[in-house]
Amino acid sequence: MSEYFSNIKTGATTIATGMAITLRHFFNAVKRKGDAGIDDPDYFKQVDGLCTLQYPKEAVPTPTIGRYRLYNDIDDCIGCCQCERACPVECITIETIKVTNDDLAACGKTSGGQQKRFWLPVFDIDVAKCMTCGICVSVCPTDCLVHSPVADFSEFDVRNMVYHYGNLTRIEAEAKKRKLQEEKAAKEKAAAEAAARGEAPAAKPAPKPKPAPAPKPESDQAGE
Repeated sequence: MSEYFSNIKTGATTIATGMAITLRHFFNAVKRKGDAGIDDPDYFKQVDGLCTLQYPKEAVPTPTIGRYRLYNDIDDCIGCCQCERACPVECITIETIKVTNDDLAACGKTSGGQQKRFWLPVFDIDVAKCMTCGICVSVCPTDCLVHSPVADFSEFDVRNMVYHYGNLTRIEAEAKKRKLQEEKAAKEKAAAEAAARGEAPAAKPAPKPKPAPAPKPESDQAGE
């Protein structure tokens, strides 16, 4: 019988203690905590008070080093497609158009001075699929693909999670394709005309013969 009443006392004490803590926080909620972030050593030393963050005006600070939303600097992209091939979830889609000789200057160079040889009408990243593994960033030869510091990029429509970084519109891409086809057709016509005139195409220079190995000294041959 004594154990029965002891259990009732323990239960009542536990409920009263929990309700006291709840009521203390309830009445302290009229006050605001300080401005210290969760990464501040004084965060837990602040007075009790309202702890709910008023998002989006207030947000939990995120680490400066982290894998967040992908960003591509299209001006430094050379269209090598290594990131697309390396992506394990196929969230990167790239379409390239080879630059004609007349457009090399217009296509420009990367910040490192490398000549770009492909237009990129399509460079899409579906961040809804992205697993933030970082493989695409590690294989990028020009470091144009990076994880940006944007950690919160939620959307109401999942279709808005596809980010477009292409440097050509659809109409511009069609024009570039036609120009490339015209240049290719002109080269084929010139080659056909040269063949009709009996002109052989320019032959590649023959590789230089490798020098013969120097003979061993007689002393070494005698020693063998």
